[in-house]
Amino acid sequence: MAPPGLHEEEPHSGPPPADYSPEARAQAARMAPARTGLSRHVGPGTRFFEVLKRVVIGCFNDGMIHAGNLAYMSVLAIFPFFILAAAVFSTLWADADRASTITTLLLTLPPVVAEVIGPVARNVVESRSGWLLWIGGAVGLWTVGSLIETIRDILRRAYGTRPTQAFWKYRLFTSGIIIGAVLLLMLSLIAQVLIGAAQEVIAAYIPELTRMLGQLQLSRIIPAIGLYASLFLLFVSLTPAKYRTKRYPKWPGALLVTVWWVLVTVALPPVLRSLFTYDLTYGSLAGFMIALFFFWLVGLGMVAGAELNAALAETPEEARNRIGLADDRARREAAKLDEEDTIA
Repeated sequence: MAPPGLHEEEPHSGPPPADYSPEARAQAARMAPARTGLSRHVGPGTRFFEVLKRVVIGCFNDGMIHAGNLAYMSVLAIFPFFILAAAVFSTLWADADRASTITTLLLTLPPVVAEVIGPVARNVVESRSGWLLWIGGAVGLWTVGSLIETIRDILRRAYGTRPTQAFWKYRLFTSGIIIGAVLLLMLSLIAQVLIGAAQEVIAAYIPELTRMLGQLQLSRIIPAIGLYASLFLLFVSLTPAKYRTKRYPKWPGALLVTVWWVLVTVALPPVLRSLFTYDLTYGSLAGFMIALFFFWLVGLGMVAGAELNAALAETPEEARNRIGLADDRARREAAKLDEEDTIA
């Protein structure tokens, strides 16, 4: 029993008082070390983590559906695109150069897919001439336009916007994009021709550099650069108008799709040889199914690129909110330091 005037100390029922002493802080640091190094930049709560979460959720919600749609539309549109490119080439160069467009585009595909598409594409292009070629080109323009509109819908869903223009305006704009893609394909072909001529000159006068150039494989690097340029222009052109300004970056999505495309092109043949036996399942259609699977993977990468650009887009409202939250955190940190100084 406690002496008169004194009361027994009642047990503390609430949370313990905050202890900001150096020993307490050191013990807290040992028990739950602060985020340092890489985790400070990529861990939960960081911008990297938030962007990654948005991309993963967006791909999970829409990726599989749009990847399948893109795969189907790609197979449907690739031969009309060859016909359209041949029609445009026939107005500028000799008819004998039509097959060059096919060769240039096939360099961006895995060999197993190029072997399936190449012979059919050459037969399709060579069997048309004159007015028949241009009719096929007009049909190809409409068919490829449907593929472009699918990509536009992917971007629209990623940014959460709705159509703002009439259907025919979108189609007219899409036709211009397709013609631009054909012209970019021509530039890629011209670059390959120039590289081939330069390699011949180097082989004749500087043979020591021939082996080095063979290791670089410039004939494959140029199509990859052309692919990135095409994807970048595609993202810039098809992104909803509200998010088309320089404030919202487009190059990360284009770069992601390009890297993904190249990785799939390189990795698909050995993976198919070692893990899958499509011949036993699909028989004579195995080549077609492999091409469809390749375009499905590319479509998944396209969805990821669109979601990445949308995740990186920071609206003015978000920027003001982020600055406000940063100021609140700074005030809390300052108040905590003042409290520690008061306790000390």
